[in-house]
Amino acid sequence: MPILDRFSTQAKLYAQFRIDYPAALYEWLLARVPGRHRAWDCATGNGQVAVVLARHFAQVEATDISQAQLAQAPPRPNINYQLAQAEHTPFPDQHFDLVTVGQAVHWFEPAAFNQEVQRVLQPGGVIAEWGYSLVEVNPELDPIIQTFYAETLHAYWDANRWHIDDEYARLPFPFAEVETTRFTEARRWTAAHFLNYLRTWSSVANYQRQHQQDAVLLIAEEVTRLWGEGEREVRFPVFLRLGRAR
Repeated sequence: MPILDRFSTQAKLYAQFRIDYPAALYEWLLARVPGRHRAWDCATGNGQVAVVLARHFAQVEATDISQAQLAQAPPRPNINYQLAQAEHTPFPDQHFDLVTVGQAVHWFEPAAFNQEVQRVLQPGGVIAEWGYSLVEVNPELDPIIQTFYAETLHAYWDANRWHIDDEYARLPFPFAEVETTRFTEARRWTAAHFLNYLRTWSSVANYQRQHQQDAVLLIAEEVTRLWGEGEREVRFPVFLRLGRAR
């Protein structure tokens, strides 16, 4: 399967306008990881997960296929950022206590990635994969967002994206002691912030490449009018699955 890099062109927007993940997610996850020596954050992007893991682990390896994304990641003395494919890494066997993937596993080749995780995890080590579904705002704005997502941009999403909609149910997860859980990440954003968040979507970048136009402008006026002045709460449903090396 060819390598899909859908986030280099909007790396700076991604770092500014993508959400991070709720503290409750990390509390739930870390309670299930006995070791605190080494963690690997795969597809780290701008390093938001790696930075949190660095507070809890002696060493964090953070990999991505996008140098533009890694250039946005904040340095930490115990984080090593490097270019690497998810399915092929330079790490030793049985090396990590934890492997994490936030909002990215749907871009991988599943069998090869799962094999690599089994190789690099210590016996009983934890793999955690999570993502977040379509943003929710209110009954007026949600239908506009849904139509933009599922109809206007339908042809511009890679097929991989639809794994998010069914919470990775069709992606294999051949690990032991599987657990699943959900969280909600809430933010208060202005209309301008929200529209810039939409510009981080890979479908919007694909639309721009094909038409040399900003797809967000198709709904910007209506969204701004309905949003009004000031901030509104936006909510992201977050889903997570966890397993252990066999």
